[in-house]
Amino acid sequence: MTEAEFKKHLDAAEKSPKQIAAAVSGLPDKTLRYKPSPDKWCILEILAHLADMEYLYAYRMRQMLADKDPVIAVIDQDAWAKHLGYLESSPAELVALYGLNRHATLQLLRRLKAADLKKSAFHPEHKRAVTLEEYVGMMSGHGPNHLEQIERLKKDASKH
Repeated sequence: MTEAEFKKHLDAAEKSPKQIAAAVSGLPDKTLRYKPSPDKWCILEILAHLADMEYLYAYRMRQMLADKDPVIAVIDQDAWAKHLGYLESSPAELVALYGLNRHATLQLLRRLKAADLKKSAFHPEHKRAVTLEEYVGMMSGHGPNHLEQIERLKKDASKH
């Protein structure tokens, strides 16, 4: 990843919390909780997932930067949604957590040297080491993917 590509990923990652906040601002509870089917997430669950993933990105990146031979703990995101009270969460607090934790991670990433991006951790799901560079790319694309999902859910909810 070039320095310009790295900066582009960080800029995209920085915009995401604001875009998500704008997309959900003022939505009625009915829209926030609309599910197209029982096994799909509603907007509220997506917001909680985004907030939780920021904890994971922050922790995993710190493991890569500081620990010797780190191994990433695998999670079951659906189990997290089911068992961590996602539907009892405050949308405003989730959006704030997402933004604040993303900001803290970006502050860390902006201090790094190019060589730091090659640091890695073993990821059991991928059965290989994943680099910090790869994680920055994943993080920058995570919010936009869920923003598209939120927009689809808003559209579907308005029909029901």
